[in-house]
Amino acid sequence: MGIKIGVLALQGAFREHSIMLDKLGASSTEVRKPEHLEGIDALVIPGGESTTIGKLMAEYGLLEPIREMGQKGLPILGTCAGMVLLADKIKGSDQPRIGLLEMEVVRNGFGRQVDSFEEELKIKALGEAPFRAVFIRAPYVERVGSSVEVLAAYGDRIVMVKKGKILACAFHPELTDDPRVHKYFLEIIETP
Repeated sequence: MGIKIGVLALQGAFREHSIMLDKLGASSTEVRKPEHLEGIDALVIPGGESTTIGKLMAEYGLLEPIREMGQKGLPILGTCAGMVLLADKIKGSDQPRIGLLEMEVVRNGFGRQVDSFEEELKIKALGEAPFRAVFIRAPYVERVGSSVEVLAAYGDRIVMVKKGKILACAFHPELTDDPRVHKYFLEIIETP
């Protein structure tokens, strides 16, 4: 395949993303410093604690280069905290963010850790079979701008969006055996 995908490895479930990508034949590399961004074809921003990841990104000088690369068309997949960091508005928070998606997210929108759950989601982009989504202290999107396409919702809460080559979901596709979200992301990367 020859695609090199950076996985932001500051905090959170980054190893699981690398394992999933490796299974699909894509090579992944951990990103901790700006120089680790050189030569990557795409970036995954994993789940974890969005405030901590945002502060570490600012501290290590990663926010601006990732924002610029995203504006220039770098494909990015953000899951859970990654979705929060990709939003331009985070309800009730001024934490550091990348802000590439015109949307407002609610952090921990489904409750605390004890309120974590799994749900069968209909995601047309992934085919007919439902996707078993794992929600852990998950955010949700309250509003999207006209440039952001909604791919999935849980009730009236938006949980998966796409804009160009940027894909974001509120759940953790890396914690399942179902590779379809990562496969879809690889298709996005390869689309000219």
